[in-house]
Amino acid sequence: MAAPLARRRAAGAAGRCWLALLPPLLLALLLARPAGALVEGLYCGPRDCYEVLGVSRAAGKAEIARAYRQLARRYHPDRYRPEPGDQGPGRTPQSAEEAFLLVATAYETLKDEETRKDYDYMLDHPEEYYSHYYHYYSRRLAPKVDVRIVILVSVCAISVFQFFSWWNSYDKAISYLATVPKYRIQAMEIAKQQGLLRKAKEKGRNKKSKEEIRDEEENIIKNIIKSKIDIKGGYQKPQICDLLLFQILLAPFHLCSYIVWYCRWIYNFNIKGKEYGEEERLYIIRKSMKMSKSQFDSLEDHQKETFLKRELWIKENYEVYKQEQEEELKKKLANDPRWKRYRRWMKNEGPGRLTFVDD
Repeated sequence: MAAPLARRRAAGAAGRCWLALLPPLLLALLLARPAGALVEGLYCGPRDCYEVLGVSRAAGKAEIARAYRQLARRYHPDRYRPEPGDQGPGRTPQSAEEAFLLVATAYETLKDEETRKDYDYMLDHPEEYYSHYYHYYSRRLAPKVDVRIVILVSVCAISVFQFFSWWNSYDKAISYLATVPKYRIQAMEIAKQQGLLRKAKEKGRNKKSKEEIRDEEENIIKNIIKSKIDIKGGYQKPQICDLLLFQILLAPFHLCSYIVWYCRWIYNFNIKGKEYGEEERLYIIRKSMKMSKSQFDSLEDHQKETFLKRELWIKENYEVYKQEQEEELKKKLANDPRWKRYRRWMKNEGPGRLTFVDD
């Protein structure tokens, strides 16, 4: 009884060992590939591209091109005339079209230095199966257009879109300012002083209608607003240097300027302890308010003067000013009728409350 039991235990142990070795063996079988250098689906397939063109591996570009032209003329489908015993470029009889495509593939492989280098490496190292597939398809599927050209064209297209979009916003801002009484009255006074409105109303040989006179006056007012009023902020007059293309070109200059400016700031105000000028004080105030340069420039001059009078570049003064603004905003909201209605609605009929609506 002991001997059969021992044999069964030994057989069970051997079976468990084979089960443990089975996954690595299966993986090795799955990953196993033929070690031949010529692989179906890569370059000329099972054919040697050098033999297809009838040249040696040491052949130069001129010899390869000459061999290609001769074989292309011979096997072109429109010119090929089969002869008894005619052989294709790969040692086996084949149609003219297949032969022509094979010759073209061989030439495309060997005419480029990088592709030819990969092909020679595949011939010399047939065991690196997956590496050959990667190099072949990475070159074949790579974009034909230079990435730098694509980036340049994209940046130019974005810059053109920016330019026309900014001009559209600028024209809308001018049209709006022409309806604001403050700017319209100033523009009309300037136009009267220069006699532009009188010229628009003068009747010459061609009699103008009232609509044409009105359109001319409107254009005169808009032109005066454009030339006399400095619009700041997001609706300011577009500048070529603000476009993305020029910003990229001028980026090194801006970076160097910022480094120089920052070093001067540290040296003058942190090391030497100089007092801030008006420009530096406004810069500190703008940073404290977390406003962009265009937003800060769009503020009225009297607002900036108020900031300077209250010395808001000092942190303690700015904290007091900020608290005052918050309190003032709360008072305005408390006295706003719409805000009162909203709070009343939230209290009586807000989310989470059941109400009955009378028909």
